[in-house]
Amino acid sequence: MQKKLQTVQTLLDALPFIKRFQGKTFVIKYGGSAQIDETLKERFAQDILLLHTVGIRPVVVHGGGKRITQILERLKIDTKFINGERVTTAEVMEIVEMVLSGDINKEIVSLLNNHGAKAIGISGKDANFMQARPKDFATFGYTGVIDRIDGAVVENLLAEGFVPVIAPIAASTQIGHPGFNINADLAASRIAGALKAAKIIFLTDTPGVLDREGRLISTLTREKIELLKQDGTIQGGMIPKVDACLEAIDAGVEKAHIIDGRIEHSLLLEIFTSEGIGTQVVGG
Repeated sequence: MQKKLQTVQTLLDALPFIKRFQGKTFVIKYGGSAQIDETLKERFAQDILLLHTVGIRPVVVHGGGKRITQILERLKIDTKFINGERVTTAEVMEIVEMVLSGDINKEIVSLLNNHGAKAIGISGKDANFMQARPKDFATFGYTGVIDRIDGAVVENLLAEGFVPVIAPIAASTQIGHPGFNINADLAASRIAGALKAAKIIFLTDTPGVLDREGRLISTLTREKIELLKQDGTIQGGMIPKVDACLEAIDAGVEKAHIIDGRIEHSLLLEIFTSEGIGTQVVGG
């Protein structure tokens, strides 16, 4: 009986958050171990279904860099990175789109649908909803920078009760162009801004932003982030994550979150508990 009462209490504790976020749009960047580990994949699907069921409107944006690299190596196609960004030749772009749009995207859609969510997969090429230009063609090839997001395309899918699952491939305004490979964190940030989402949540393989002693920092502002960058506390792969958070906040997203996707049901723990489990970035 005590266990049943604890279950009821957990539901009651979550109720204020469910009421607050009902009808709100959450953009979730899905990556890291949560996208690879079979148990974590199942838990992620359950979390998305629960969010959808209680009236929250989840939008999933996924990456797939590790699988792209594996396929390129198997095909003996050279791939290299500059400052953490993949150089995307025409040959690499073909594999990037095949893996992101044709493999990973459909796998996630199938996973969510099998759990009862009404998921649909798209890329930025669909209805040209995400358009880009070259970051620096001479250096990065078909790696792009987003110029325009047509949020109405995603809003229409949400209005029809779908969970959009988005591959970060952008269209070009040039006819016959193969499209652009877009950093998934930055794509998620721009999409969240275009949708005026209540939250953007990045699933990572770290607990969040840590201080010099390795302790989790629960809340950050722009001013604090800049200070932590200057003293080297925020460095490496965490820099583009916090930059994506700030870009989303600047575009009107209420809060950005960096959480540990290696924890089962990390989304629910961050959204429906007062303490949360990761780092939240807020305006001001």
